[in-house]
Amino acid sequence: MQMLWTLTGVVAAVVPGAAAPVTAQDVTRIARQPSLLTITVPAGVNLGSTFPGSSLGRQLGEIRVSDKRGGQNTVWTATVAATDFATPGGGPARQISRSRFSYWSGQATATTGSGTRVPGQVTSAQAQSLSVPRTAFAKTSGNGNNTTAWHPTLVVAVPTTAVGGTYTGTITHSVA
Repeated sequence: MQMLWTLTGVVAAVVPGAAAPVTAQDVTRIARQPSLLTITVPAGVNLGSTFPGSSLGRQLGEIRVSDKRGGQNTVWTATVAATDFATPGGGPARQISRSRFSYWSGQATATTGSGTRVPGQVTSAQAQSLSVPRTAFAKTSGNGNNTTAWHPTLVVAVPTTAVGGTYTGTITHSVA
């Protein structure tokens, strides 16, 4: 008898990058200004259910980088990372290693402003394991304010040894 495996509650954390270190003199000014380089992600994603030994994939929703620094050569890199996913109870059969997660960004779905945008992985054939942090998207040239959005896909290869349950973990997108 196979147990149903469910992956829910993917927490998509946001870690905005900092363009420059904050000095004591900058604290008051920065406290009143919104961040000039930000990334927004969906609050959470339910990837669905499947059986051990199979795979499932879903789009994570829109990821958007907004760069309001407005200066010359405003480049940035968005990175994606993952934790292992687990279900309560502990033990190896209750954990799915992040190395079993594959990610690809796809092309930009919307852009504003000038510059060259480069997806980390254009197609499913270029999907990369999230065993280590990966480049999700980058802006490699251009000046002025800009935005870039994409809809990445996450694929999970569920091990045959996984026990039934709800597995949760964190996918983090950050920009700097």
